[in-house]
Amino acid sequence: MICVADVLAGLDRSALPDTLFLETGPVRIAVRCDTLMANELRHHLADALAAEGPVSAVVDVLNGQKLENDPAWIDWAREPGKTGRKDAYHDLEDGRLVRKIRTGMTFLQSRKALLALGPCLEFPNQVINFINTQILNICKRDGWEICHAAAVTDGVKGLAVAGLSGGGKSTTILRMMDLATSRFVTNDRLMVRATEDGVTCLGIPKNPRINPGTIVGNPRLVSLLPETRRQELAQMPTDDLWRLEEKHDLFITDVYGPGRVQFTMPLSEFWVLNWSRRSASPTRLQDANLADRTDLLRAIMKSAGPFYQDTRGRFLRDDDLLCPDDYLAQLKSVRLREVTGTIDFDALALAGRELFS
Repeated sequence: MICVADVLAGLDRSALPDTLFLETGPVRIAVRCDTLMANELRHHLADALAAEGPVSAVVDVLNGQKLENDPAWIDWAREPGKTGRKDAYHDLEDGRLVRKIRTGMTFLQSRKALLALGPCLEFPNQVINFINTQILNICKRDGWEICHAAAVTDGVKGLAVAGLSGGGKSTTILRMMDLATSRFVTNDRLMVRATEDGVTCLGIPKNPRINPGTIVGNPRLVSLLPETRRQELAQMPTDDLWRLEEKHDLFITDVYGPGRVQFTMPLSEFWVLNWSRRSASPTRLQDANLADRTDLLRAIMKSAGPFYQDTRGRFLRDDDLLCPDDYLAQLKSVRLREVTGTIDFDALALAGRELFS
């Protein structure tokens, strides 16, 4: 079995003149890369940029480099309801290689080195995901749990929203951003940890990547699409528009102004979207006991994925099961509300105004 040193021997890490320092809550990370990559990452990660200082991890971005020889890749099993090949991995003696099937990007996860290589400049979001993975890993090793949720705060209260993929959590959170006092925390990954003072949350430094269904229903966002594309979408059946996967970057500061991003928050309420466009009932928010509702808990729990390496150095397997009790322990003091009935974002916006008033 090859080891990390064998992988590093075939790569050049000497031409990395730029170092970015990122800070999210208690976690600081350094990213070393070339100047073009640094400029791209500064644009995407502007809200997390920090001064030079001690860090918990260092990520090297080797744009354009590749492995000398491809190993025998093993497909990482997708979550229930997901189809197609997304990730593959190859375990080393002291680390793990992960390949992104669609883009050909390759990542080295280990205690000795953290590397992103391949067409990095072409796919900056995958580099950002890898950087954010290190934040998630550090926090999970420290006792936090990863939730599949978006979140927003006014600095005093915090709201997390979970649901099935495409269930409307991004649209909901962005409607909350219409409130003048609100600040964006995260769009898809939220770390939670119970403390003596309540539940603390940590988001990750990544701007939302949203689908056209989220854009066309929000006047503040329509400029993200060219006029010709907006006209095409206007002719699309509603069901098709709801399911359309076509990601667009939304830079929070560009749309909502400076000072509208905050990575930490107290958690006041957790909403789980369990509604349907085909329902004839009005939208309702009902209190629910998470311990009694495993279906709602499944919408919240999120695997750390193929990159996660625990404190003993063991990597996660794709058949490792999440532990519901770990999430219940972190969220037991939080008000949980199930959103049922028809899909009505105006109703949720009203509930959000009531929460943050």
